[in-house]
Amino acid sequence: MISSIHRPTVARVDLQAIKDNVVNIQKHIPTGTKTYAVVKANAYGHGAVQVSKSLLDHVDAYCVSNLDEALELRQAGINKEILILGVLLPSELQLAMTYQITITVASLDWLEIARTMALNLEKLKVHIKIDSGMGRIGVRSLEEADQLIAGLQEMGADVEGVFTHFATADEADRVKFQQQLSFFKELVSRLADKPRLVHASNSATSLWHSDTVFNAVRLGIAIYGLNPSGFELALPFPLKEALSLESVLVHVKKISAGNTVGYGATYVAEQSEYVGTLPIGYADGWTRDMQGFSVLVEGQFCDVIGRVSMDQLTIRLPKAYPLGTKVTLIGKNQQEAISTTDVASYRNTINYEVLCLLSDRIPRLY
Repeated sequence: MISSIHRPTVARVDLQAIKDNVVNIQKHIPTGTKTYAVVKANAYGHGAVQVSKSLLDHVDAYCVSNLDEALELRQAGINKEILILGVLLPSELQLAMTYQITITVASLDWLEIARTMALNLEKLKVHIKIDSGMGRIGVRSLEEADQLIAGLQEMGADVEGVFTHFATADEADRVKFQQQLSFFKELVSRLADKPRLVHASNSATSLWHSDTVFNAVRLGIAIYGLNPSGFELALPFPLKEALSLESVLVHVKKISAGNTVGYGATYVAEQSEYVGTLPIGYADGWTRDMQGFSVLVEGQFCDVIGRVSMDQLTIRLPKAYPLGTKVTLIGKNQQEAISTTDVASYRNTINYEVLCLLSDRIPRLY
């Protein structure tokens, strides 16, 4: 999708805020802990290349979801370690080795395929994944983990790390978290050949369970200034939200009582009122369920009326504003603000999804 640079809808990304968030979190975790910045999914919609470059002096390595995300960073000149968190099939290993990309291996089935293919893994750096209770990928027993590490080493791989992922680290109830943590700690302590890096801490664990950090952390949503729990848990220290979303009024009109607005005529004016149109819609990631939410115009909350269209949405205005008047969908506007988490709460989803749905059609300005 082409970036619509000639349309006045933009996402502004404060790279200094991201750097400040990383530094602030690092102050609250053990000194010497290796820091991975998670920049998968285009850095949660913020721009993977730009964010990664801005953090070169602040983090030790990066985490991505897949090989193509890793290659994007390499092609942009990022030379630090990159760890792929998802599963890379053995048939795709050559590119990973060529570009010195660290991969995750999560099963004995994967190892068996690599053996069948008689692959030489001497240039491959690997982290193995333990499924401690998340239920997605990873081996589930000490025996499997030992076999996996030994088998990879026999094929020449450098098994640098072992890690897991917590399902409920962002929730107030700690029962499931403690079960996973105990399982992982016990398994790692009994490994026949323990890798030099051990990590289990995502953003939530780093924020609320910093006493459980091993010797590396994977910092995701928190570095972008957002609370992993939404509104469930209070942040232990302040973070700066890095992304704001803005547009402008491109059309303003006065309608009469009884007039309808939008597809399906779902909005009917009860009285004479002003309506403004913004050039942003569900193709940009501002989804149809945002009807009834509010945006900010000159510090005033203005309701979204009528269904959100593919490319446009309409809002009720308190008065007639000039064309080109700024409208804030996420961020500060005078003394008021709308956070990504506010948007997520209205949609009954999480702030991660709100950011990741912002399409490439919206230019990112840094």
